[in-house]
Amino acid sequence: MRILLNIIWFVLAGFWMFLGYMLAGVLLLIPIITIPWAIASFRNGVYALWPFGRTIIDKPGAGVGSFLGNVIWVILAGWWLALEHILTGILLCITIIGIPLGIASFKMVPISLMPLGKEIVPTDDPRAVMA
Repeated sequence: MRILLNIIWFVLAGFWMFLGYMLAGVLLLIPIITIPWAIASFRNGVYALWPFGRTIIDKPGAGVGSFLGNVIWVILAGWWLALEHILTGILLCITIIGIPLGIASFKMVPISLMPLGKEIVPTDDPRAVMA
């Protein structure tokens, strides 16, 4: 079922989400100081391309630095990526078959706003059960 959902997701929304994250990542590579945010954008882009079968957990030891980095991220790129997820989720929920995909898009809003201090793991990873 994951493979089928991922294929449908890729066709209807995943590729466009991926491109949005890649664009943000490339733009964040231009000033050298924002390279950590570019890496987070690329990581999230790959997750947005093929999300089913993976989940998001908190990284142990993420603290104030991650919080401050996330504040900067929201200003630089997070708000429009989150808006992209919300609009895509609404459009996907219009049809019956798109409702699970729309819910998946809504679940990506928090990581699009606060990617630092998070880790993407397979759903069968023991750390995913604890989250």
